[in-house]
Order: sequence, then C-alpha cells, then structure tokens
Amino acid sequence: MKTIILAHPWHGSFNKGIMDTITKSLDEHKKSYTVIDLNKDGFNPVLKEEELALFSKGEYKDPLVEKYQGILKKTDELFILFPIWWYDTPAILKGFFDKVMLKNFAYVETSTGLKGLLTNIKKTTVITTSNSPKWYVQYFAGNPIKGLLIKTNLKGMGIKNVSWLHCGDTKKESLQKRKLFLKKIKNVSI
Repeated sequence: MKTIILAHPWHGSFNKGIMDTITKSLDEHKKSYTVIDLNKDGFNPVLKEEELALFSKGEYKDPLVEKYQGILKKTDELFILFPIWWYDTPAILKGFFDKVMLKNFAYVETSTGLKGLLTNIKKTTVITTSNSPKWYVQYFAGNPIKGLLIKTNLKGMGIKNVSWLHCGDTKKESLQKRKLFLKKIKNVSI
C-alpha cells in the first residue's frame, strides 16, 4: 500500500494540489493508498510531559499514534509532502516523527546506533515546496532535507531508497512552472 503524509494546514495550497495530483494518478492506475493529513486529523505535535514519560519505553497515549503506526506497518511506498518553513519541516511533521516513530516500532537501539525497523517501506519520495530554490536550500541553508531528514532520520528508521523533489520560488513562479512540476509528480506516483 502507498501512503501519503501531508503536512500543510491550508487546503487551498499548492501542497494540496500536489497531493491531489498524486491521488488522482493512483486512482487512475487503481493503486491502493492512504492519506495521513496531519492537520485535517487534528494531530497534536506537542509531546506532553505524560507522553514523554512513556517515550523511552516506545509507548504512547495519543490514539492517532496507534492509527498511524498501523498504516505505516502496511506501507511499501511513502510520499512525504510539506512546505519548507525556516529551512526545516513544519512543526506538525517534526511532532509526527517525535510521537509516532517510536522505539520498538521505527527503530531499536544497538551498541552502534539505531537499527531501523521500517524496512517494509521500499521507496520514499519527499516532496517539498518553498520560496527558496532547491540549490539555495542545499548549498546555503545547510541542506536540512537531504542531510537531517533523509540521511539521518529516515535512514535511522530503516527507510531507504529516498528521492527528494522540490518546487522552489513558489511565490514568484509562473503557472506554467507549477503545471510542469505537477506533471513530474504525476509520473513519479505511478
């Protein structure tokens, strides 16, 4: 099963348009998928004190954590879609990783570091948008998406075969450029 994680609060956004392009393509090719829309679900990204007490055991209180973990256990292809804000993921996505990707679910600790457990996810596409072009995010902003998210966090969860697609200059770009990006996304999702 394919899973799309959307981390954008406004359903009139270009990110929502990207998600709609992915789901339409999957529907046309009769592929099964699930959407995790963090904002629509009302997911609370804040790790509260009583949740932190359970964290080291890999336990949780939030019922959405159980739902999301169940979906991710059945996922073989993952799409993570979000805007880059302050050269990082939105808080809701960071909180998703903090609260959902728990010990004994996403990883186990070994003497040499983390061993990822989400090896059922065979392919992942990270799709981002921002006001900055990809080259700026990569070379002048410290490459946080490829460095921290992909090579560190996702790899630590056992998620490999990750590609990153970025649509920058979203406030300035022409409608034609957005259409070309959506065409590229449609081809990626089949």
